[in-house]
Amino acid sequence: MTNILITEFMNEESVKTLKKNFNVKYDKNLFQNEKKIKEEISNFEAIIVRNKTQLQKTVLDEAIKLKFVGRLGVGLDNIDKEYCDKKNIHIQIASGINADSVAEYVMGSSLHLIKNITLFNYETKKGMWPRSSFNSRELKEKIFGLIGFGATGKKVCKIAQSFGAKVITYDPYVDKKLENEFNLKFLPFDDVISNSDIISIHVPLNNETKNLINTNAFKKMSKKPILINTSRGSIVNEEDLINAYKNKVISGFALDVFESEPIEEKFYSKIDETFNCIITPHISGVTEESNKKISEFITNKLINFFN
Repeated sequence: MTNILITEFMNEESVKTLKKNFNVKYDKNLFQNEKKIKEEISNFEAIIVRNKTQLQKTVLDEAIKLKFVGRLGVGLDNIDKEYCDKKNIHIQIASGINADSVAEYVMGSSLHLIKNITLFNYETKKGMWPRSSFNSRELKEKIFGLIGFGATGKKVCKIAQSFGAKVITYDPYVDKKLENEFNLKFLPFDDVISNSDIISIHVPLNNETKNLINTNAFKKMSKKPILINTSRGSIVNEEDLINAYKNKVISGFALDVFESEPIEEKFYSKIDETFNCIITPHISGVTEESNKKISEFITNKLINFFN
């Protein structure tokens, strides 16, 4: 019988389904022990991971039976895709399955930050009454800029427009015919970041996007926008982000992803309660509903693959 290794958390019902069809080893904390994964991976024909399990060449060299990698998500920066292709290992991502969850996070953060609720909340809980201390704005008629227009970007677009926001986007890999379908404008990168009141990032991490939002990019943000990143941490230069906020180049930010995860003290120590920001531990795409849908999707793909 085919052996399946699961190294990170997965919906329990999907795990039970897999156990009816395969020999399954499920250890949601195994990603923390790369040495043990290297020792055991030679016994498995399939592995299911999230974003913490590192499937790089040194690990894949030991995977002599491996035929299938199930990714409970979409990012592939923890998987050596080229080496998997070379070894004829199929990689299955869950593209678009958690788009609703991420889009809701983006819109919730947008509303939270544009109204300065973080700061109002902090001062009110301290016994103050800061009704006139901060500006509170509406999303209607604001320019919502999307960097990347994949499944999640499309979801964000529709929700933002329902609030009356105008959407512009940068994505050189998407057919511009979508402009009419989604009632938006495709613009060059510099035009999007310079004209947007809110900027939300929805691109994969690669050589083209790494450090995409840096000092040079911040200098072009003429409208003091809110920046939201739910993609990958290294797309935004964290040091440049802090400097941009302190220098009032941006008016707020929401980060669900970081250059290093868990978040390191050298970054979070620079942030205090006076910041109009939201910091969360890579959970924008993780809800009860999305976990169930993603797990079921990968489970069905795996079963079909081996059938």
